[in-house]
Amino acid sequence: MTVNITAEEMAKQRGFIEKCAEINSRRETPPTAHVHTFGCQQNVSDGEKIKGMLAEMGCGFSDIPEGADIIIFNTCAVRENAEDRVFGNLGALKHEKRRNPDVIIGVCGCMVQQEHIVKKIKRSFPHVDLVFGTNALHTLPELIYGQLTERKREFYVPEGDGVIAEGLPIRRENALKVSIPIMYGCNNFCTYCIVPYVRGRERSRSTEDILAEARTAIQSGAKELLLLGQNVNSYGKELGTSFPELLRAVNAIDGEFRICYMSSHPKDATRELIDTISECGKVTRHFHLPVQSGSSRILGLMNRHYTREDYIKIVEYIRERIPDAALTSDIIVGFPEETREDFEETLSLIREVRFDSLYTFIYSPRKGTKAAEMPDPVSAEEKGGWFRELLDVQGDIGRGLYEKYVGQTLRVLCEGEGRTDPSLLTGKTPQDVIVDFDGDRSLIGGFVNVKIERAYQWALVGKIV
Repeated sequence: MTVNITAEEMAKQRGFIEKCAEINSRRETPPTAHVHTFGCQQNVSDGEKIKGMLAEMGCGFSDIPEGADIIIFNTCAVRENAEDRVFGNLGALKHEKRRNPDVIIGVCGCMVQQEHIVKKIKRSFPHVDLVFGTNALHTLPELIYGQLTERKREFYVPEGDGVIAEGLPIRRENALKVSIPIMYGCNNFCTYCIVPYVRGRERSRSTEDILAEARTAIQSGAKELLLLGQNVNSYGKELGTSFPELLRAVNAIDGEFRICYMSSHPKDATRELIDTISECGKVTRHFHLPVQSGSSRILGLMNRHYTREDYIKIVEYIRERIPDAALTSDIIVGFPEETREDFEETLSLIREVRFDSLYTFIYSPRKGTKAAEMPDPVSAEEKGGWFRELLDVQGDIGRGLYEKYVGQTLRVLCEGEGRTDPSLLTGKTPQDVIVDFDGDRSLIGGFVNVKIERAYQWALVGKIV
């Protein structure tokens, strides 16, 4: 059951922010905080809220942990190597604790929603002072106040399907490109994925709160809004609304800006959604639609709720309604019980769909998921061979794919220094394609029309019209 944090509870946390700020004001120098976020864009958004609360407590910020007064690792649980990196960095912090026993070291995010992780931190990392879960983010002011006054080790990982806390302060990483969470959690329970277990069940923010945040961001100069959710396509089901309705509402806000979104699930990519995107001029013409496998048998084992044929029908409708759309996807190679025949079906899907680009991964088991208990007879060496073969197929498709843009004039959001040449400027098209072009740096933060002159495998180069 979704819990909406009450105004009274948020006022209480505001009081703790003020108490922390008063304590910090008595220091000779303001405290510095180092917040390191691992993982997805949702984690980055949470990190902006952590920084927002710490800033209002009177903290400055450091890009390195050495010498910081507060160190917080905001963690990810999706892949094992992310967890290994966190543990490696945590181990290194014992030297900081020896140098400065008063430093506050905290760990939060998806990793600590797993009981075995919390136990490991308690046992193996005694220099960690504070552990708090994804449902406790809004209580950070109270937790920090406890550290400043009592210095007692605190582990606060409340269980439940998840919370929604409105009104948290935000320190944006990028004022030009702003992330706005529209929902949290996931109901899909793909057999390889830990997210539903660490982020809770799906819960949607109200349309009014989302629109208010979007308007504030645009008034502050944002030119790109990234609508975030583990599965944005299922937004609003419990509220009696839908993601297409939300897109139309955001699209109707005054101003010149672009709307992006992530992540999408193919089972909820309806014709209504595709029609809405085709009719909303501010929504990007880029569909990142993770297919994961080209084999319907493997998709069933993954609990993805669509078949290969279903996915192809979605792609066909996208290209019918939005011919200039770019299509990217995720592929997992070597899923448990996958055979060479299943892998061949993935290769044939890639050749049939002709994705603009792919994010590809060799399957990595996650403790606590159903797939981790499935038979996995294919060797790591063979999976590696499949992976390289897949990259070769996509590479052949990708070469020359951007040639279709040569001669076209595209609307580009100018973001900064060039990618192909630092003397140029760079931006992205509505298809999320990188474009470099010559121009004055005063153009950064605005939209320009660029005529494309050259195409590389991963970027375009052109001139301002």
